[in-house]
Amino acid sequence: MKTQPTPKLLVPVDGSDRSMNTVKYVAKLEPLRRMQVVLFHVFSKVPEGFWDLGTDPRSSSTVSEVRAWEIQQKKNIKQYMESARQHLLKSGFPVKSIEVKIQNRKKGFARDIIREAQNGYNAVVTRRRGMTGMRGIVLGSVAVKMVEKLSFIPLLLVGKKPPGNKIMLAFDGSEGSRRAVDFLGRTLGGFNFRVKLLHVMRGKENRRPENRRLFSPAEYAQTTLKEMTIELEAAAKKLVRLGFQPHQISTELVSGAVSRAAAIVAEAKKQEYGTIVMGRRGHSQVRDFFIGRVTNKVIHLARDRTVWIIR
Repeated sequence: MKTQPTPKLLVPVDGSDRSMNTVKYVAKLEPLRRMQVVLFHVFSKVPEGFWDLGTDPRSSSTVSEVRAWEIQQKKNIKQYMESARQHLLKSGFPVKSIEVKIQNRKKGFARDIIREAQNGYNAVVTRRRGMTGMRGIVLGSVAVKMVEKLSFIPLLLVGKKPPGNKIMLAFDGSEGSRRAVDFLGRTLGGFNFRVKLLHVMRGKENRRPENRRLFSPAEYAQTTLKEMTIELEAAAKKLVRLGFQPHQISTELVSGAVSRAAAIVAEAKKQEYGTIVMGRRGHSQVRDFFIGRVTNKVIHLARDRTVWIIR
């Protein structure tokens, strides 16, 4: 029988306290210890053209200072990466499962991370904001680009709230939400996590005109309710097949919501779910959108929560 390759997790770090908190997040999730973790840093060197100044005697002292600065920055990041590696080791990661990779910047921080992610990884774990994070900003510039462009594997966008063992999966019956069920089951199945499968129905004023022509409001809601109940039951059974126990799974239908994203986040806060799992795009796929509107709104509304975005 062919042996399945060990899942591989990419963890970009920038040397900040925030990215070290991402490492700590990975360390807290016991299921991730079954994965190969690559701690990845994009190092920004001084541009080569700067060293041409060394031919000018008037610039020699400045060039020497900058060269010393670059050497010190390399030393600092190596120490930082070793601290991150040691933290994972102390949490129970095997020595052979951790790789440290430092790469000189080529195209840009986000583009270099995305290019690295194409090398057989199963998911990327990153912080909402990095070293240059500003108060009031939900996503840093690198995170924004990753949300936009990292469409081929899951992106785990880490928030400030501790992960805990309660997971909410926003389920709409789309292919994306089914893949989210599959990823969640394969990643966390067999461990002590509680999962709520939540479906949110908007109020009747938000229904599409073509649907209102087919059913009266009551008939439409009843039909959708029956269909989604069946879908949720099937999703729950899939999680059981992937290692969850039936008592670890609950399902809920919320109807009459004005905003599906707001209802999802409100439920997560009310019930203290630290992680929200969603498909990258739902039923209302529009070719020009890089990510579904509901998922995008949840990312911004649930600013202290971790959001798993599944392709």
